[in-house]
Amino acid sequence: MKPSIPKGTRDFSPVEMARRNYIFNTIRSVFCLYGFQQIETPAMENLSTLMGKYGEEGDKLLFKILNSGDWKAALDDEQLELHTSNQLTSKISEKGLRYDLTVPFARFVVQNRDKLQFPFRRYQIQPVWRADRPQKGRYREFYQCDVDVIGTKSLVSELELVQIVEEVYKRLGINVCLKLNNRKILAGIAEVIGAPELLVDITVAIDKLDKIGLEKVNAELLDKGLSARSVEQLQPILSLSGTNEEKLTTIAEVLASSQVGMLGVEETRQLLGLIAHAEVKLPVELDLTLARGLNYYTGAIFEVKALDVEMGSITGGGRYDNLTGIFGMPDVSGVGISFGADRIYDVLTELDLFPKHTTEQTQVLFVVFGENEQQYALTWAKQLRSVGVNTEVYPDVVKMKKQMSYANDKNIPFVAVVGSDEMAQNKVMLKNMLTGEQQLTDLHDLCLLFKD
Repeated sequence: MKPSIPKGTRDFSPVEMARRNYIFNTIRSVFCLYGFQQIETPAMENLSTLMGKYGEEGDKLLFKILNSGDWKAALDDEQLELHTSNQLTSKISEKGLRYDLTVPFARFVVQNRDKLQFPFRRYQIQPVWRADRPQKGRYREFYQCDVDVIGTKSLVSELELVQIVEEVYKRLGINVCLKLNNRKILAGIAEVIGAPELLVDITVAIDKLDKIGLEKVNAELLDKGLSARSVEQLQPILSLSGTNEEKLTTIAEVLASSQVGMLGVEETRQLLGLIAHAEVKLPVELDLTLARGLNYYTGAIFEVKALDVEMGSITGGGRYDNLTGIFGMPDVSGVGISFGADRIYDVLTELDLFPKHTTEQTQVLFVVFGENEQQYALTWAKQLRSVGVNTEVYPDVVKMKKQMSYANDKNIPFVAVVGSDEMAQNKVMLKNMLTGEQQLTDLHDLCLLFKD
C-alpha cells in the first residue's frame, strides 16, 4: 500500500520549512517589538472547553478524539443503538483538537490568573485543526500566529494591532488592505430591522458575501427565518459605499434608534481617529458586511486581505468582552488578531517574495579529495561555525563532480575546495557558485566574507 497523509495536511521539505520559519520569525519579531510574550497550550483540549464557543458551524468542524481504552465498555446497549452522532459523541469522546488559539488562551488566562500581570500581552504560534473541506488556501491542519492583549478595554490596543499588521506585511513585502467593522454595529442593524434574536444567523450569512454573492446571502437570510421586509432593509447596508467617514455618517442615521449600534459607531469613529493620528499608512476600509462568524466577538472586528493575489483573509480578529466569563472569570475584555501562516506562505510563493537565501541555508560546503584534506576541512569548519557561518563538510571522499552536484542541488552559494596544494598554503580554493569566480582564500578572509 502506497503511504499517504490525510487530506488537508502537508509535509514540508527543508526549503519549505526555511521559508515557513522566515514567516514565523518575521511575525515573532514584530510581536516582541510591541512587548508581547510567548505562551503555548496543548494540542488537545477538553471538549467542554471547545464546544459552544464557535457557533453551530464551528462546532461541526471540531476534530473529536475517541476516548482511549475500550470506549465501548462505558456504553450500555441502548446507548450503542443511538443514531444521533452528537449523542453518541458525547459518550465516547471527551477531548478534541483545538480549533483556534483564542479559546485555549482564555482558558489559560483563567487557570493562571494569579500568576499573570494585567493587561496581559501574549503571542502564540502553534497549529490548529478544523474538519473543513480542503481547498485552495484552506487546510485541515494549519498554523496560526496569534497576538492578544487581555485586561483592558482601551482602543489603544486595537490601534497597536493595526500597527502590527502594517509592520508585519511591510517586512514581508505584501500589499494588503485591512477591513474594519464593529460587532455592536451589526447588533444595531439586527435590532433596527426587527430581528435582534437572529444576530448570529445574520452575521454568519453576510460574512459569506464575498464568497457566494448577494443573491445567495439573501436566500440564506430568508432560510434562517428573516422576513422579506427585513432582508430588503439590509440591502442598502450590504451595498454601502463611500469614504469611511461617509459610511459612518450614513450608518449612524440608520442606527439612530439603537443604543448598542450607536456605541459601535462611536467606537469605530474613535479607532479611525487613533489610526489617523498614528499616521498609519496601511489602507483601512470600513466594511459593514464584515462579520467574522465567531460568537465571542463583541466590538471591533478586523480582516486583512492581500491586494495582489486572489486569496481569502490572511489575518483576522477582534474584540471580545467576556470570553473568560465562560470559564468563571467575567468582565475581562480582550482583543487580538491571528495571522494565517499557511495562507501567507501561499501569497509569498505566488508573488515570488521569499528571500533567495535564508538564515537556515548552508553558506559554504567543503569539498575534499582525501582523509587528510577532510581533517583539514573539519578544523576550518569548526572555526567558521564558531563565528556563526552555516557550514558543511562533505562526508564521503568521492569524485569532485558528485560533491559539486550536491552543492548545486542544495543551492549552496560557496564551495571551499581542499587539495594538497591548498593545504600547503594554509588556504582553500573558494568558488562562488553563482558567478563561477574562484580564488585562494585564508581562514581570516573567509570568516570576514560571511561577517555581515
